Amino acid sequence: MAVQYQPSGGTAAEISASIETGVRTGGLDAGAPLPPVRSLAAALGVSPATVAAAYRALRERGVIETAGRGGTRVRPRPPVARRTVHALPVPEGVVDLAAGGPDPHLLPGLARHLIRLSHDLPPGGYEHGGPLPELLDLAGERFAADGIPAGRLTVTGGALDGIERALVAHLRPGDRVGVEDPGWANLLDLVAALGLTAVPVPVDDEGPTEAGLAAALAAGVAALVVTGRAQNPTGAFVTRRRAEALRRRLMLYRQVLVLEDDHAAELAHEPAHPLAGATGSWAYIRSLSKPYGPDLRMALVAGDDTTIARIEGRMRLGTGWVSTVLQRLAVELWRDPGTRDTVARARDVYAVRRQALRDAFDGMPTHGVSGINVWVPVADETSMVAGLREEGLAVAPGSMYRLVSPPAIRITTAALDPRDAPRVAGAVLRRAAGTIQRQV
Repeated sequence: MAVQYQPSGGTAAEISASIETGVRTGGLDAGAPLPPVRSLAAALGVSPATVAAAYRALRERGVIETAGRGGTRVRPRPPVARRTVHALPVPEGVVDLAAGGPDPHLLPGLARHLIRLSHDLPPGGYEHGGPLPELLDLAGERFAADGIPAGRLTVTGGALDGIERALVAHLRPGDRVGVEDPGWANLLDLVAALGLTAVPVPVDDEGPTEAGLAAALAAGVAALVVTGRAQNPTGAFVTRRRAEALRRRLMLYRQVLVLEDDHAAELAHEPAHPLAGATGSWAYIRSLSKPYGPDLRMALVAGDDTTIARIEGRMRLGTGWVSTVLQRLAVELWRDPGTRDTVARARDVYAVRRQALRDAFDGMPTHGVSGINVWVPVADETSMVAGLREEGLAVAPGSMYRLVSPPAIRITTAALDPRDAPRVAGAVLRRAAGTIQRQV
């Protein structure tokens, strides 16, 4: 634990508040370990039960997590905003292969669309808020082309916003949620922050395994979240064969809420093989952030009537609706042939960059059949990440994305020059060989 911050307090509420203050002020960084229950109890002069209660409250709010033999630590993305939020800078001269976002140079330009909109933008008002019919019509055509069942449509403020609203609409704290393992770090933290219990579902190159789903369903999950293609972090793609097997399983559990995150959308070469409709409650969520830019905070959601009605009803009690200015911009982008060409080019470039890195590993096991990430199993994440940084390469530790799956690193290839792929793979191979030699 960092020496500059020591939890204080004489009650469970005071101790948990002290630790949360440490996270908020930066005294406790993401991933920072906390003292064992008995050690902190002795230091504060309280009973172990008091500290255990404080830790339990923090776990229920998603601030900390128990990492088995690794003890208790602050979550990688705790739902507590620091007073000053800055992204961890990548030192000068270090290639950033950890960020995970799209290449800014491959995004379509928005300026000319915004200028055109500014000349023909009707005044807004509360009475006009809500999903734009023309946007829903376009979304409906795209969903239908991908085999998404006809259902009710709405708009949310991004993929994670849509997932959160669907989970809150159906579940209560303590309910179990099947999540991919490895899986999207933001989703794992969201599940914890909502007081839900994550149940890991193993993932291979074809998506969640049938055996893993069967085990999760038997464990009583109330919801399942799946990424059909370009899965983050492994690049898994749910094939038609796998989708059919998963659907057969799900049809025996009609009460389970199935959420599908199609964050790659038009950037995916692979076709969608949706699970939507296999159960009575479902939502298929397609984000615009990856193809058109992270600042376009919007996702189109198709789902059963009850789920969409609950999502929209809950939105009315908060943000109300997604900005109609953004919605009109999305309509402009979808209708523009030039933008379609730009997105298609980006899709091809991303595929070349990802495959160049996988080819450079020359037989070392890697995963990444779709998307912008390559998942590389390693023996020791910490030494691998640190060693690569010494060689001028920043990659993400797999611990951010794992529950019980084996160690690995995530390499984002979105902005990787294919000519640099041999250098990146070579550095990983050298470090991996060194780890094996030390173990022997």
